Amino acid sequence: MSVFDNLKISGSALTAQRLRMDVISNNIANAETTRSADGEPYKRQQVVFSPIKAPLTARTSGGGNLRRSMEEGVRVASIVDDTAPPRMVYDPTHPDADASGYVSYPDIDVITEMTDMISATRAYEANVTAINAAKAMATKALEIGRG
Repeated sequence: MSVFDNLKISGSALTAQRLRMDVISNNIANAETTRSADGEPYKRQQVVFSPIKAPLTARTSGGGNLRRSMEEGVRVASIVDDTAPPRMVYDPTHPDADASGYVSYPDIDVITEMTDMISATRAYEANVTAINAAKAMATKALEIGRG
């Protein structure tokens, strides 16, 4: 695996984690949103990752070709809505209260979202470290080649 492959893999992870942080931020910002564009309370969203696979062809000892795939990074496969029911709070004075006086709030736990944010941030930082290490190796290889 070349330095460029490492940069490509870590770069794809940076992009994916950045989108994950954006989705988490959106969840936190809408934790109290009782009415979205569809008239329902906001639904918590989650990012689904999947590997980026690239074809890999290798020669077998018998002279044939062996086809496989190799992971070459990660991508965001989709952003899905949480299926948890809304959190019901009794507040008959709220403009979105139903006939019984209950308001439907998104089922968003800010502590869970912050924990997910820390996880995404650490993953992002780990990939930045990997990119910096790959750059340092490439620089050292160039220095050796000049010497």
